[in-house]
Amino acid sequence: MDSSDNEQVRLLGKWASPFSNRVDLALKLKGVPYKYSEEDLANKSVDLLNYNPVHKKVPVLVHNGNSIAESLVILQYIDEAWNNHPFLPQEPYQRALARFWCKTLDDKILPAIWNACWSNEKGREKAVEEALEALKILQDELKDKKFFGGETIGLVDIAANFIGYWVSILQEIAGLELLTIEKFPKLYKWSQEYINHPVIKEGLPPRDELFAFFKASAKK
Repeated sequence: MDSSDNEQVRLLGKWASPFSNRVDLALKLKGVPYKYSEEDLANKSVDLLNYNPVHKKVPVLVHNGNSIAESLVILQYIDEAWNNHPFLPQEPYQRALARFWCKTLDDKILPAIWNACWSNEKGREKAVEEALEALKILQDELKDKKFFGGETIGLVDIAANFIGYWVSILQEIAGLELLTIEKFPKLYKWSQEYINHPVIKEGLPPRDELFAFFKASAKK
């Protein structure tokens, strides 16, 4: 269906969360107007607990009173609900591959990088090795494409927002060199194309605020 003026779209999120940000970016790419509600995860709102009673986490999308949880599920819902700027290719096998890479990002690649940035001295070497291996897997999938979706931003690109933006901040705080132009030239080039895409650039949280947020978290 197409977006219409009387539709009500609301996003419950957390500004520093890459998972919430995925939904922000998807709605902006589709040109869907929406109301954003910032959640305090230490003091969860009644709305969050009502709309996502199973996981009690952000993001949650509320569309005409119906709530959808889990960022990858929400992204696919948005793509089906608004048919402009499709996030998934038409061919069934390519669609399945895109879903596979989104799941691989969340199950394997993001945890490896997160662990490397937050690991203690004892486990850091192994964690960094696993993070570099994960980034290599991702670069091998990108090949020579501008975006994972080809010439336009697709589902995998949106799901990879953590790689495109958050990683550079976290690796700087941790004093690591994970995603660099020397180690992963194609993936690094993708990250620059990605964060400088006009809609993505507008939809990402301010870098200095994000840096300060995670720097403070690192000291706790």
